[in-house]
Amino acid sequence: MRTFGTWLTWDDASSALTTRLTGAELDRLADAYAFAAEHHAGQTRPAGEPYTRHLLEVAEILATELDVTDTDLLAAALLHDVVEDTPATSADVAERFGPRVATLVDAVTKPPPEPGEDGAAVRLRYLDHLRDLPADTLRLKLADRYSNVQRLHTHPRPAKQRAYYAETRRHLVPLAAVDPRMAALFADWERAYAHLADTPS
Repeated sequence: MRTFGTWLTWDDASSALTTRLTGAELDRLADAYAFAAEHHAGQTRPAGEPYTRHLLEVAEILATELDVTDTDLLAAALLHDVVEDTPATSADVAERFGPRVATLVDAVTKPPPEPGEDGAAVRLRYLDHLRDLPADTLRLKLADRYSNVQRLHTHPRPAKQRAYYAETRRHLVPLAAVDPRMAALFADWERAYAHLADTPS
């Protein structure tokens, strides 16, 4: 099973992209990374690593596995959680990085609850909405989820491991058909973590 995570810093990402993007494009992505790093400062992932590692992994998957050179999409990869998990707004993203980047980020941002709606219902509504995403936006979401689950065994809560495995199989794995490369990644991942389907709750 392939895992990603060689881009530990922006310098790592920039070095990997230098032959594929122009200087101006790299500067734009550096600005997106700096914006994300500032807003996610102090946040960590469940296993304890800095949150920025996840953002770089999503961009790494898009760039190295899916050969993405679209800087809007790569910028959205770096910014994809900034509206959901920090005080930054969609308007902030649009003003600094343009309307398409903001639209991409909005599409993968969990919506606020509607009146009387609980958290589980919001999550299900969000997952259902993924089926209607355009192909480029869906690739962004799939890269995000693959980064989240590629080291699922490191999550500190076994119950969360099982729930996330089941949710990913049900809602995300079928959507990976949008790109054969993502489908292959998720097929290998599903086999690698198949034991989680057999673990009692």
